[in-house]
This record gives sequence, structure tokens and C-alpha cells, in this order.
Amino acid sequence: MTRKRENLWFDPYSKRGAHQTFIRMVWLKSVKIKEIKQRLLQDIEKLRSPAGYLNAGHPRYNTLFGRDSLISAWQMLNIDPSIAKATLKILAKYQGKIINPVSEEEPGKILHEHRFNLTERKELPKWDFPYYGSIDSTPLFIVLATEYFRKTGDRAFILRIKENLLATFKWIKNYGDMDKDGYVEYKRKNPYGLLHQGWKDSVTDVLKIKPPVAIVEVQGYVYVAYQSLIFLASKLGREDIYFEALRRSRTLKENFNNNFWMEEKCFFALALDGEKKQRKALTSNPGHLLFTGLISEEKVKPIVSRLFKQDFWTPYGIRNHSSMEPDFDPYSPHLGCVWPHDNWIIYKGLQNVGFIDHADKIRKALLKTFKELGKIPEFYTVVNDRIVDLSTLNAKNVLSNPLQAWSSAGLLEMIWDG
Repeated sequence: MTRKRENLWFDPYSKRGAHQTFIRMVWLKSVKIKEIKQRLLQDIEKLRSPAGYLNAGHPRYNTLFGRDSLISAWQMLNIDPSIAKATLKILAKYQGKIINPVSEEEPGKILHEHRFNLTERKELPKWDFPYYGSIDSTPLFIVLATEYFRKTGDRAFILRIKENLLATFKWIKNYGDMDKDGYVEYKRKNPYGLLHQGWKDSVTDVLKIKPPVAIVEVQGYVYVAYQSLIFLASKLGREDIYFEALRRSRTLKENFNNNFWMEEKCFFALALDGEKKQRKALTSNPGHLLFTGLISEEKVKPIVSRLFKQDFWTPYGIRNHSSMEPDFDPYSPHLGCVWPHDNWIIYKGLQNVGFIDHADKIRKALLKTFKELGKIPEFYTVVNDRIVDLSTLNAKNVLSNPLQAWSSAGLLEMIWDG
């Protein structure tokens, strides 16, 4: 009888044996997840500045970036909210106060990057630092402040940065919306600065859009900023801000769903150009709208469905540019690569609109990336369903950071409660 029980225990084809095998597999998987969490936490600690915010990456961009630091702080909010507080504090300190075309500073604007190192600053002699060439850092500042307040209830800190928040709202109205059409646009002031100033930033016209550019995902960030201001105003007793933000959000939602929607493609355009014409490329950017609430309800399902078709979807995540586009290049950072932070924002949006299985598909794809590469770099590419690590020297001369805050923090957030 004893021998029979032992055979049952080790026989994977028996009912009890299969159950025990399953338990062992789950246990081994949980050990691996714990190891990955530990590795990611260590990576994030490498990027934590003495002031508590996260530097953008290593070895490049090992300094304060507005967009990157805000998004990685948002990703870490349920894990370590002190990072968000430190990020808001440092960005409030360097918030724009004057008009300076060389640095692209404007009153209320949140910086794009700050090179504290003198050697790094000399490498970019035609820029002033802090440099403010970013269209999305400012609305994201409002979003993170509100999410931090929701998470911690730290009213005292929100009151400390209240004037900074009001200044960001004024920037959106007075400088961000250049032609007062309700959209926030960018057009560089410094001819040597960034031509494109969304997350697909570049000094050249890689996106092929004539400025001023109303890039699609930023309209979503602005919409969330308005919703955030509505919430903060209700808590702080500012009826004037409450009703103005409410009015602006309603107008933006109505106009956006008409002006950016490409009826023939059942998808949102990448941008409106300087002539208010749609840049009709199929990109991952509209996926950022899923967390915002800006999309009309009937447009949600077509957006989700399109992002998981073969021209976007890979076994390692969603490409940022459709392979059906004529300028698609799998090795181009902005015209075909896979960015973990891009996938994380889409992942959060999918959760927000109830597409849980689709979100889990992204989580598994990024986990697969980490397991195969032993890291989660800034970006990578997928060719013939095989991942190509671009964070090492390669024939295409495209170099991705092996360590990037919003990649590591994004994957960590995905698996933190799993």
C-alpha cells in the first residue's frame, strides 16, 4: 500500500500526481516572478536620484526627464509613492517662469530634460538647460499630482504645489493651445531643438508632420488633466477651476472624436498637422487614449481590435507603427520598434475599458521579453516573430538603453500584485 501511494505521488498521469505536478509548476513560476520583481526593484534603485525621483535611464539619459520621470513615478505609485512626491517636487522647482526661445521655456511649462552635468551640457551647446521641448510633460504633471493625492491623501503636499498646478492649467490654455482651437500643439522655438516633442521625439521630421502638430495621445493626456483638475477643484473649493475644466473637457471630447477619427480605417489619426489635416498613419499612439476616457464608447472596440492585428501585434508586445505603413522599418525606434512603456500605457487602458484578457496578453508578452533577454530595455524589435535586442551594438546602428525607468517600472507594476 505504501509503495502504491508513492507511485501515485510521482505519476503525472494519475489524478493526484497531475494535481501535485500542477502545484509544483505554480510554485516554480511564483519563484521566478519573485526573482524578476527583485531584479526590477534593483534596476529601479540604480536609477533613483539622491532627491528621490527616477532618472530616465542608464548609461544614457541618466538624469531628470519630465515625461519619463512622471510616467515611471506613476508606474511606481502603488509600490513606492515617495517617488511620485519627489518627482512632482523637483519638476515644480524647475517649472517654467519666463519666455526663452533657446530653452523653449514658457510660464507654467514642465521641463523635458535637465542636464545637471556640465560635460553633458557642453555636448548640446545650442540648448539651454533645463530644456522645455516637451508637449506632454505639463498635462502629465497634473495627472500624476492627482493620482498621488488619490493614493496617499497627502493634502498638505498638494496645497504646497497648488500654484504650480494652476500655472500648468494656464500654460495649457495660453501656450499649449496655440491657435485656441481646443487642441494642444507643439512647434519648436529653437531651430536646433526637438522638432517632434511628443514621446516619439526627434530633431528630424521622422513622423512626417508639418507643425504646429496636435499629436493624438497628448489630447488624451490633456483630457485626463482636465478631469484631474475637476477632482482637485472639488476638494480644494475652486468652483471657477471646476467649471472651466469641465467645459473644456466636454468640448475637447466632442471635437476630438470628429476631427481625429479616420472613418475609412476605423482608427484615430496620428496627428493633425499645421493645416488641420490628418496624418493618417496607423500607430500605437491612439492606444494611449484607452485610459483617458476621451474616446467615444462606440470607438473603443475598433481601437482595441486593430491593435491586436498582425501588423501591430508580436509575441513580444505591440509595435509602435503598423507594418502595413509604407515607411515601416522594424529597426526604427519610432517607425516599428516595440517600446515597453508604450505597451504599459495601452495595458492600463485595456484594464480601464474592461479588456482584461487583452491586457494580460501584453503582460505575458513583456514577461517573455524579460525572460529571453534577461532585462527589459528601452525598446527592441521583432523580426519574423523573433526578438532582436537593440541594447547591444548591432548592424543597424540603433542603440536602445539596456536600463530605462519606464520599462522596468512598467513591467514591475504589471506583476506586482500577480
